[in-house]
Amino acid sequence: MSTSRPCPVMVSEVGPRDGLQSIRSVMPTNAKLRWISALAAAGLREIEVGSFVPAKSLPQMADIREVVTHALTIPGLHVAVLAPNRRGCQAAFEAGVHKVTLPVSVTNEHSIANIRKTTGQMIEEVRQIVALRDAEYPGIAIEAGVSVAFGCTIAGAVSDDQTIRMCAAMAECGVDEIGLSDTSGYANPAQVSRLFRRLQGEFGSKAGGAHFHNTRGQGLANVVAALEVGVTTIDSSQAGLGGCPYAPGATGNIVTEDLAFLLEAMGYDTGIDIDALVAARSILSEALPGEALYGHVHDAGLPKGFRYADDRSPSAVQPEGCLKGVAQ
Repeated sequence: MSTSRPCPVMVSEVGPRDGLQSIRSVMPTNAKLRWISALAAAGLREIEVGSFVPAKSLPQMADIREVVTHALTIPGLHVAVLAPNRRGCQAAFEAGVHKVTLPVSVTNEHSIANIRKTTGQMIEEVRQIVALRDAEYPGIAIEAGVSVAFGCTIAGAVSDDQTIRMCAAMAECGVDEIGLSDTSGYANPAQVSRLFRRLQGEFGSKAGGAHFHNTRGQGLANVVAALEVGVTTIDSSQAGLGGCPYAPGATGNIVTEDLAFLLEAMGYDTGIDIDALVAARSILSEALPGEALYGHVHDAGLPKGFRYADDRSPSAVQPEGCLKGVAQ
């Protein structure tokens, strides 16, 4: 067994997008800007700050341009957004974001409910978006976030082959990354290991990160399964806010505070100051009174003697399963 520096894992915060779009309250813009700044100050290096969608559909995202403008002033922050179509991507590209995630459903049923397009229509839309980026906005990363990759509350069970076929279509369209999303909280650790191994084996450097929901309490178990096969980007949401509004019963994302503790305790370096991260929750409490906030680390605190991964003794062994990163 060899010694090494702690394996780095990127925690990609999706609360300002996935979290806020799933609640009825509209977070005031000033509070949103303070929250994003606090998350970045706590060490989060990538934040999905919102989505480019019509304000009449999601009033929570009406201030997206102002939010992006602010986020781009934060040194070292990788600014990501979601956009469901060509118009939204055009606006995101013009705003100068670093990455755009496209929600692409495996099942036709979820695709129609979520973005009012069939899977076939969405594949063609992605092809056009990539062509637009290549022609006019080189340097902006495009990720296909493959939704309901592990199961769908509308269509039911989703086979591995169904998911991989959609991933293949995305690779053919020319996206930079392909991530797998457990939109409906169906995934189990064995399924996670199996699918990410196939994703890596068939798509190489395009294989991206994991987006899990904790609908059935499997979120962190699925994270461990993903880590063991070399996934190095994990999405999460502060206080567990979130859940696709077009996937019935799909409740919150995994809690960023709990995820950061899990990773650091296992010896994975996140670069996150967990105390500072927990403190950022106060902005949510003030700006979203009455909104349910979750998290075991917030309630229990860090254990006595806790040490961050980058503070371990030089003889510490690199965590088993720390492989070459599959997503930057």
